[in-house]
Amino acid sequence: MPATLPVSLLAALQSKQALLWLNPCLGSALPASAPTAEQVHEAAARLQRCAGLLAMLFPELAATQGQIESALHDASALYALPEYRGVQGQCWLKGDHALPVAGSIKARGGFHEVLAHAEALALQHGVLQPEDDRRLLAGAAARSLFASHRVVVGSTGNLGLSIGIMAAALGFQAVVHMSVEAKEWKKARLRQRGVTVVEHAGDYAAAVAAGRATAEADPNSYFVDDEHSLPLLLGYAAAAAALAAQLAAQGAVVDAAHPLFVYLPCGVGGAPGGITFGLKLLFGPHVHCFFAEPVASPCMLVQLASGSDAPLSVYDIGLDNRTEADGLAVGLASPLVAPLMRAELSGVFTVGDDDLFRLRLQVEDHCQLALEPSAAAAVRGPDWLCNSTAGQAYLAAHGLQQQLADAHHVVWTTGGALVPPEEHQRFRQRGLSRAG
Repeated sequence: MPATLPVSLLAALQSKQALLWLNPCLGSALPASAPTAEQVHEAAARLQRCAGLLAMLFPELAATQGQIESALHDASALYALPEYRGVQGQCWLKGDHALPVAGSIKARGGFHEVLAHAEALALQHGVLQPEDDRRLLAGAAARSLFASHRVVVGSTGNLGLSIGIMAAALGFQAVVHMSVEAKEWKKARLRQRGVTVVEHAGDYAAAVAAGRATAEADPNSYFVDDEHSLPLLLGYAAAAAALAAQLAAQGAVVDAAHPLFVYLPCGVGGAPGGITFGLKLLFGPHVHCFFAEPVASPCMLVQLASGSDAPLSVYDIGLDNRTEADGLAVGLASPLVAPLMRAELSGVFTVGDDDLFRLRLQVEDHCQLALEPSAAAAVRGPDWLCNSTAGQAYLAAHGLQQQLADAHHVVWTTGGALVPPEEHQRFRQRGLSRAG
């Protein structure tokens, strides 16, 4: 199987060398199975009509009337860093690390899928009519129905938090199968919410497989399949319109003269893939999306670089998938997302664990934002684009070199708000030791 990758790329990946890989298939046709713009709009509409329900279930959403959204932070302070000295244009941090309730980007797709399932189940059993206020989903009749149904997911951590919290709040029996990479504090937080946590000694794929098997054996179980889920993808894709509105509010135009570069941490690919798909629907060729993956777990890079639809995992090329970036510790890319990204993703860059902690420290010190290590994976994106040979080649190939001064860079941060203070202190100490 390793022969399916170019020899030089294979050698660099096997040596865990940080690199930027450019996608040669960017701009090719989307597969026939690709979602439609109408499906993305429907996902956004579902989140809107459930806003009152969310505000009822979660007091922390009262101030936003049930809207689940994050701030767009000015990150111009990062220009003081050595890595950013060659970067031109405006830099922003999209703060999904602080999304309310679930504390990570997974709230977007995870909440959407559970809400979609709850709606469908309530409509099927006559508890809800299409025109009804969705706050009925928190009523006695709906809760009685949901109490006899189970929502199951396999996760390394953050998706489990999102699905578990939302499902339990609606009264479902919530079960999260968690892989070996999952942090203890995430398991504890789920149990505090009344979620059943099943621990596995295996990796992400093993936890997903176990969750799927138990759900398939129970007709009253619904499995949230992170590897294949369209509802998850659509929930993430709906984030694109919110980012577009935030940029517009800042007077940031996105067009041929003002390109948008977006950098997203990638695990199995659902969240960054959905956001990329949504952004491409809105901005077409004027948005350029890059994924960030750990050097031990570059599953999307491996799959796309293989040029094949046949699955190719990081294990197949001799990598161990062991990384401190628990949410990104995935060996095999989503078969739903990878074909979409073959057409739409500009490239993938990789990052070592030591650099994750160093980058996290830089964001904390310069932007006063506290991230978990995986959420800092994309911070070097502008540096790779503007200061590397591969990045310069990309800019030249797309005629973007003269537009950089008027460009916008958005680094997407993905988790950290719920991390216990003692964990943040540990992250900081490791970052300080790496910086020194």
